[in-house]
Formats: sequence, structure tokens, C-alpha cells
Amino acid sequence: MTYDFELTMKVRDYECDLQGIVNNANYQHYIEHTRHEFLRAEGVSFADLHARGIDAVVARLNMAFKTPLKSGDSFVSRLALRKEGIKYVFVQDIFRLPDERPVVRATVDTVCLVNGRLADCEELNTAFAKYLG
Repeated sequence: MTYDFELTMKVRDYECDLQGIVNNANYQHYIEHTRHEFLRAEGVSFADLHARGIDAVVARLNMAFKTPLKSGDSFVSRLALRKEGIKYVFVQDIFRLPDERPVVRATVDTVCLVNGRLADCEELNTAFAKYLG
């Protein structure tokens, strides 16, 4: 798969449960942080969008867990972006480092509310044009 962005991170002790592995909810934090860093890298600010009445929100999230991460593990979170109608679909994969073992595969559908109404967002279309081909 070809990815549009990647971010390397490390598991912190408090993200693990009693089994010594990352609690499932923390993977959602990892992929969300990756999306936000991707947006920042593209010059997109959630705060600026919101101030103009544009809110990008998660409409659907699907995660498949492959291999657990443990405290101290390093990992890379990668994403690819495509558009389906008015949805921006982020395919996000997490791989343990250094062996690149698959950890999580997530698909995140996001939509935009423009002045409180579901709508296509020309500002994001422009920001993401090079990824949407």
C-alpha cells in the first residue's frame, strides 16, 4: 500500500492495561493523533476551520487488531487518504518497529459539517487535492 503520511511514536507505560499490552482504546488515540499531525503538515487547523463554521467529524471507525504493542515499543502510524462522495476516508495502519509487524488496520470515515449542515468542504478538497488525484 502507498501511504501519504507517517508518524513514529512510542508506547508509554500508562497506556497499557493489566495484561501488559496497550489498551484497545489507546489505538484510537494513536490514529487520531496521526490524522491531526497530517492535517497540521498540510496547513489545516481544526481551530481555524471551526471558527469559520467548518467541523470535520468522524462518522465511522473500524479497527482490526493484529498484534499487541507493549510498554516501550516503538511504532509507526501510517495513513492513506481517499474521497468517496462527501466522505474523506483515512486508511490507517500501525506497524511495530523495527520489525514492521502489523499491529492495527483502521478505516476512518470523516465528514464535514459546514455551518451545522452536512456538506462537501471545498477548503479540505483544496488542501488534500494532491492526495485525491
